[in-house]
Amino acid sequence: MGEKTIEIKVLRKDAPDAPSRWERFRIPHRPKWNIVSCLMEIQRNPVNAAGSPTAPVVWDQNCLENVCGSCTMLVNGRARQACATLVDSLGTAIELRPLTKFPTLRDLVVDRTPMFDALKKVKAWIPVDGTHDLGPGPLLSEEDQALRYALSQCMTCGCCMEACPEYNSGSKFLGPAPMAQSYLFLIHPTGRLHQTELRRIALEPGGINDCGNAQNCVRVCPKKVPLTEAIAGLYRETTIQWFRDLFSRPDR
Repeated sequence: MGEKTIEIKVLRKDAPDAPSRWERFRIPHRPKWNIVSCLMEIQRNPVNAAGSPTAPVVWDQNCLENVCGSCTMLVNGRARQACATLVDSLGTAIELRPLTKFPTLRDLVVDRTPMFDALKKVKAWIPVDGTHDLGPGPLLSEEDQALRYALSQCMTCGCCMEACPEYNSGSKFLGPAPMAQSYLFLIHPTGRLHQTELRRIALEPGGINDCGNAQNCVRVCPKKVPLTEAIAGLYRETTIQWFRDLFSRPDR
């Protein structure tokens, strides 16, 4: 009986402006291997299923511990981390594609700059005045701590952006990850000092009102970030600001 093998079909691209093409590889099956292990095996012996030498497949990776989010790709049509996806859970036929919501640079590598730019736009950080000792922070309830910790688990992997039907080239929506991070810093005690600014940013085109509430994002999040809870919270916050702005207009 022959050795068990895995067939991997990879959607490849040699450069950002090059056409995409499929290439098949056949590698030995090894128990408990993940997708990264398979790609490293192809890299070690870059020969396709037809027996022709080829260029090794290019992909992103960093921590290999399901923390950095850089190895996100489409595995059998679903956005996943290559380091955390075990081959034994997929069978012997695997299809790998780059994320479709970001520009492809080469093979499985995409440019996630739009997501990081969106985080800048919503000002997903806490401004600190200087580097001097500010003393102990404010006390928080266990409930608030738990919610903020869960939201802080986001690793900007892009899974939620890939699954979101409202995040696409024809929409201004910034995506669920930036919206959740906007809410995280809005409910931070220091962030509350800037709540008017943060709420108004979230009300701008591309903000929370462009969310279609499909809830695909929370289904694919590898960190189980409560994205829909954050989006609902941001709706509440921006509604409060909308009414405040409405009734504080000079003509009222």
